[in-house]
Amino acid sequence: MKVVTIVGARPQFVKCAPLSRELRREHTEVLVHTGQYYDPEMSEVFFSELEIPRPDYNLGVGSDPQGMQTGEILARVEDVPLKEKPGMVIVFGDTNSTLAGALAAAKLHIPVAHVEAGLRSFDSTMPEEINRVVTDHLSDLLFCPTKTAVRNLAHEGITKGVHLVGDVMVDALLHTREVAARRSRVLERFGLSGQKYLVLTVHRPANTDNRENMESILAALGDAGVPVLFPAHPRTRKVLTEYGSWDHLPANVIATEPLGYLDMLQAMAHADTILTDSGGVQKEAYLLGVPCITLRDTTEWVETVGDGWNVLVGADRKRIGEAIRTFRPRKERSMIFGEEGASGRIVAHLSRLCDRKW
Repeated sequence: MKVVTIVGARPQFVKCAPLSRELRREHTEVLVHTGQYYDPEMSEVFFSELEIPRPDYNLGVGSDPQGMQTGEILARVEDVPLKEKPGMVIVFGDTNSTLAGALAAAKLHIPVAHVEAGLRSFDSTMPEEINRVVTDHLSDLLFCPTKTAVRNLAHEGITKGVHLVGDVMVDALLHTREVAARRSRVLERFGLSGQKYLVLTVHRPANTDNRENMESILAALGDAGVPVLFPAHPRTRKVLTEYGSWDHLPANVIATEPLGYLDMLQAMAHADTILTDSGGVQKEAYLLGVPCITLRDTTEWVETVGDGWNVLVGADRKRIGEAIRTFRPRKERSMIFGEEGASGRIVAHLSRLCDRKW
């Protein structure tokens, strides 16, 4: 079967890597990079380090307001399945690329497979929540990472085509963590010592587009008094520059360009705590066994909070500071994301259905 896989953002590159390796053993994959992350440091380096085949198509969409970006991806991505005539389109997660890819395929009557289906933050102010809900209702195959995701879909009346497969991120981390340990020199580069520093990522508009939120987050990090490694998303750096904050970061904040995946993985693995507003980083922190402080009031990864390894603090300076000082998991992690092999289980489902007439 020919499959068109659509990716456009860092977490999707990571998830795509192990699935592409398994998929190409039995099927033909056409890889489409929408260009939602247009900066080479946010995309090209991931394809290289994760050993993902170069995209067959790069749509070069770039960064625009979410409505314009979604529309542009939809307009450009539609040509690919029209030309390639795949038996299935695969999308990942909850980005604008996810929604546009699923919508284009559904309108062309091509079956859609959604990897990481069923996640819900129940916060409709987040564009990602809208993306994941609509994508799930457009999809024919819904590959869920957790039992909670399966229940979420059932509550919305979606039971057909739902499969609990575990999380492909487990496969990705197992494949690359040892490589990162051998090859990355990120700790030496920034003069960091294991578990004596924090890692920060922040990029969601709810934080970056709110000057008060950004100033509160940075002030709390300044209060921490320990080194904070801050790989800044290009858009985050842009808004901080506009706010006049980029050149006046707290002295303990080590700001840098986005890191490659191996460096980022190594930095996170040895951090004392990770602070983030990213869904993917929350999950990576959990899988790496590093406490996570989430700079949001809601999360789609509710299991990480329930298991005691993630805490939600929003952008409140006092709550962030308190969490940095006192938040520590009190028990060992559970196997909430399943065991290794999610990629293989997904491909097995696809293979069983490849002769099915849709």
